[in-house]
Amino acid sequence: MPGYIQGNLALDPKRKPAAPQRVKIKETTKVMYRKSALPAQEKLLYLFTVVLCIIVAGVILWRYAAIYQMNAEIKVMQEQIKEIEAQNSALKSEVYKLQSPERLKEEAARLGFNVTDEKQSAVATTTGTKSKTTTVATNSKSGKTSSKP
Repeated sequence: MPGYIQGNLALDPKRKPAAPQRVKIKETTKVMYRKSALPAQEKLLYLFTVVLCIIVAGVILWRYAAIYQMNAEIKVMQEQIKEIEAQNSALKSEVYKLQSPERLKEEAARLGFNVTDEKQSAVATTTGTKSKTTTVATNSKSGKTSSKP
């Protein structure tokens, strides 16, 4: 009689047992249209960016190559400088040997120069109608003489 408590049983529809209700979800898919190609301006922008990057990389590589070449030239020049300095020192030692007073005395004697009095500085000789002047200079420190016609 519980149905009677709630009202008229004749009008009460038969109730179904409580079953879990299924929730139906209708899935909708949205169709999106995608552009198949990029616009021309955007393509040109990308192309310009790539070309600019390649140019910058090329300039950087070119500068590194130039620096490497300069370093190689510097090394060659430094080796040449060392060789020239060695030659220069050898030539300086040869100059010192050639300028030594003993060697100059030997060379003067070999060439036939005579050691003259230090007070004598110039001798003038005249021959016939032509006059010839010979200057004899004496070095007071080393006692050497040289003759210039």
